[in-house]
Amino acid sequence: MTRPITAGVDGTEESLAALDWAAREAVRRGLPLRVVHAWEEVGELPADRGTQRSWAEEGLGRAVGSLAERHPGLDATLELTEDDAVDALLAAGADAEALVLGTRGHGAVVGFLLGSVGLRVVAETARPVILVRAGDRPEAESAGREIVVGQHGTPEDSAAALRFAFETAAARGAALRAVRAWTLPPVFAYSPGSLKLLDEAGGLEPYEKRALADALRPWRERFPGVPVAEHVEMGSAGQVLVSQAARAQLLVVGRRARRTAVGARIGSVAHGVLHHAGSPVAVVPQDRPGVPEPGDDAA
Repeated sequence: MTRPITAGVDGTEESLAALDWAAREAVRRGLPLRVVHAWEEVGELPADRGTQRSWAEEGLGRAVGSLAERHPGLDATLELTEDDAVDALLAAGADAEALVLGTRGHGAVVGFLLGSVGLRVVAETARPVILVRAGDRPEAESAGREIVVGQHGTPEDSAAALRFAFETAAARGAALRAVRAWTLPPVFAYSPGSLKLLDEAGGLEPYEKRALADALRPWRERFPGVPVAEHVEMGSAGQVLVSQAARAQLLVVGRRARRTAVGARIGSVAHGVLHHAGSPVAVVPQDRPGVPEPGDDAA
């Protein structure tokens, strides 16, 4: 099944930047573009329900038509729904290759201001979500700018994020920087087995470097044309990733959702990166079902 790149739009400057990003990615990957708008009537406007809906359809239709002019081969469809915005985006993203959303931001220092709709979608969807700022421009995807991906834990823990990062780098002809951050664990966290592994590796930093190399190996074999740089650094994972992605064209992080009494929540690393990264951020669920292993071409 061919999955589209899906963009959620609401007419804001941020969502239109996300729409442009999604169109470029759809063209690069040879995929259709699906544009979804969760429409609702605005009581303050001096127009009836039907007129307001027509305005929304016409405005978004012009935006999609402009994309078709800039990308002649683009297969784009527009859908308006009156469902709740979160429900509509989750439903649209369920069969998407990726879901692209706009997010408010005021520069690299303030970073992303992720609204409640975007945060819930990121936490609950089983597909990758890309968050794009209003200031995003095609020039940021130029040659020389890396795609940065965070890796942690075992190879299986980061398989989904690594797969997405390598596929995106291959589609863009970009280099990839894989980043693994580590901190000193408390003494009581060491088991006899872990102490043996550390001793065999020659210490903590060599152990972390070997762990990163092991996680990358199958993906490097599958994508031999993607140049890869490996970076291991002691420190907070969020801070290390933001620092390494200062000039990245895309930052990719994994996400394992936590279920709480008030709903799903994303982890602190993904949340911190979303607030401070200066580039678009792709948040890839680590626990989404059906993530293929390297060498398995099933989607």
